Amino acid sequence: MNAVRTLPGDYDSLRAQVLQQRDALPRRLAQVAAYALDNPDEIAFGTAASIAASAGVQPSTLIRFAKHLGYDGFTSLQAVFRERLRGRTLSYEDRLTALREGAGGASESRAIFDGFVAAASRSLDAMARAIDDALLDRAVGVLAGAETIHLLARRRSYPVASYMAYAFGKLKIRSQLAESSAGLDPEMLSFATPRDAAIAISFSPYAPGTVDAARLLSQQGVPVVAITDSAFSPLAQTAYAWFEVAEADHAGFRSLSATMALAMTLAVAVAEARRLA
Repeated sequence: MNAVRTLPGDYDSLRAQVLQQRDALPRRLAQVAAYALDNPDEIAFGTAASIAASAGVQPSTLIRFAKHLGYDGFTSLQAVFRERLRGRTLSYEDRLTALREGAGGASESRAIFDGFVAAASRSLDAMARAIDDALLDRAVGVLAGAETIHLLARRRSYPVASYMAYAFGKLKIRSQLAESSAGLDPEMLSFATPRDAAIAISFSPYAPGTVDAARLLSQQGVPVVAITDSAFSPLAQTAYAWFEVAEADHAGFRSLSATMALAMTLAVAVAEARRLA
């Protein structure tokens, strides 16, 4: 007798089921799954055609994905994403519209500033609601016990790692920022041991150098704490602990507001854990 398949009735259950199945999903369905978890608001509000175009698949693939999860069609799956949004008193899109309308005679520069402030607030609010206390304690615990904390980041994420190196230095915590101008990062990281730890930061499109360095350290037994944007991120696959940070954008540009807040939290919390040890 076949087991009855439980249909995810809410977003959290749906997300958990997708993550559980991610390694077994066919390539196109995995592509839809990654897009859906990265862009839940777009799934809630978009049409099958617009979502498929953004995800880089055919509309029929959305239906296949929905049925794979047990729904009778894409509309039923979409209803779960829409239910997730209920209870919000004012959508962030409405807030941005209100900012633009409220700007009145303000300059264009002021309107841009207001837009980025609103996006930053959205990012911080989302992370505050999503952060897991046990995960945060787990990450702080392994970092606090490390002899050296290796910091890995490239491109857009580099300012975060650079700040953490500065903060750790001020807090008297030994750290190493992987930024060899001679291209010797792999050789430098080869000295890392399981007594160390690492923080790796990268967002889509993921920096190959950061992904390779994090994988190298993980293979050496070094616990890696990752800050990334999706459960489908290559950093999440090998991390000892990982945080999902989704930065809201304004006019297509993303800041690092939530990421920097998390970085500051980790740095100060590690220093406090060492002081209390």
